[in-house]
Amino acid sequence: MSTATDVLLASGEVKVTVAFIIGLVVAGALIWAVRAGLRVMDREPDRPRADEQPHLPDTGAVHEEREMREPDEIPLNEDGSPRLMPYQLHHAGSRRGDDQHRRRWSPGSSGSFGSGGPG
Repeated sequence: MSTATDVLLASGEVKVTVAFIIGLVVAGALIWAVRAGLRVMDREPDRPRADEQPHLPDTGAVHEEREMREPDEIPLNEDGSPRLMPYQLHHAGSRRGDDQHRRRWSPGSSGSFGSGGPG
């Protein structure tokens, strides 16, 4: 490059002009993005009205159900029978237990920390 080009590029006017052009490009890209987003929103279905919103059933709120579960063990094939295939297994790894009484802590038995002995 020649000395004249170096002087021209080093001047503040060129830097300001380049920054202004970059700013115009960024502003143009932002305007385009907003207009594209508005066009996409126009193609979407309308939002549901207040009367179309989900509501509670006539019987009231649905409550949780508690039950005691037992593990559903997979039988071992020690007798030479063919192995179980995935489609022969249940959809859950547990089943409803026979005893539906919730186990509680009883005095004198161990708590959650160690043997339950004195401190």
